[in-house]
Amino acid sequence: MRILLINSEFPPIGGGAGNASAHIAACMVAAGHEVTVITSKYRGLPWTETRDEIRIIRAPARRKRLDRSLPYEQISFILGGFLRALPVALRKRPEVTLAFFGMPSGAIALPLRLFLGIPYTISLRGGDVPGFRPYDFALYHRLSAPLLRRIWRRAGAVIANSRGLRAMAQRFERRVPIETIPNGVDPVAFRPPERDWGTVRILFVGRVVYQKGLDLLLHALGRLKDQPWTLTVVGDGPQREPLEILAEHLGIAGRVRFAGWLRGSDLIAAYHAANLFTYPSRHEGMPNAVLEAMASGLPVIATRIAGNEELVVEGETGLLVESENQQALEAALTALMADGSLRRQLGEAARDRVADRYPWDRITEEYLEILKRVSLDR
Repeated sequence: MRILLINSEFPPIGGGAGNASAHIAACMVAAGHEVTVITSKYRGLPWTETRDEIRIIRAPARRKRLDRSLPYEQISFILGGFLRALPVALRKRPEVTLAFFGMPSGAIALPLRLFLGIPYTISLRGGDVPGFRPYDFALYHRLSAPLLRRIWRRAGAVIANSRGLRAMAQRFERRVPIETIPNGVDPVAFRPPERDWGTVRILFVGRVVYQKGLDLLLHALGRLKDQPWTLTVVGDGPQREPLEILAEHLGIAGRVRFAGWLRGSDLIAAYHAANLFTYPSRHEGMPNAVLEAMASGLPVIATRIAGNEELVVEGETGLLVESENQQALEAALTALMADGSLRRQLGEAARDRVADRYPWDRITEEYLEILKRVSLDR
């Protein structure tokens, strides 16, 4: 098939959704399909390039940061992305479009469907679903709801990346059937090393924003100063400075390292250096970081929310705690800090679970089945 993939995030831009679209595109090419990507322009990146047989075309989007974007930047991507996608669609005649995020990518896929008859599939990722992160997105979702409904209703298929996100999407729009395909992981790249299970080395990977619950983690660790632990935070965001101040206030700043964004071998090395992964997030679709941690053989302490609870099996691959419950998080940390053999056992089971169920090639096969069906429903 000739597939047009649209995502404002594509490595090195963005986080989990960008990485997911890159892995899926690579697996599609490996399976013999032709993939063209429309994504955002960012300073220093070429307007067009071919990477591993994937044609990447970047659109003007006024994007100022690699890791996140503001609403006006997303709106600018709709216009710039459509102007870049239209000549590509006319020249290459893709058989189907895969749009990551209902907005902004779906707003580009919709007119391609209306004007050129190219069917499209929407991959919901979290922030594009009304009800997700209301403390950040309530106004945005209220304003975009009419267009979102139109985009979903004209799509050949709408896919959520977790059962919890699917349920949230169905509460917003009951007329559209929502399918589910989880995120994936590369079990070869993230295969576990031989690690020391003694002194506890905790890792968090993700955007440093309120959503991720790092304030709860620091408060919990502040009550465990008598335990020998260190914490590495991989990522960046607007909450970094307030969290650094909080760590200082709690008396744990010397044991908490904010490493910033790491990619490639540096990111893998961070997973390898840790022996416990924590993910106290308040809202998720399906977190790539948890999949990567499990593939790396790490036990996971995570909140019992959509995405996390589908990956982490309580008492088998890690521990789940209720969201916003600092005391429960402290208790889970205490339990695993005290038992290195238990951490090792949970980490080995975590590795087995994701390597069997979530490799990217298997996830891509599920996408391709839906895209083939949609392409035939012109």
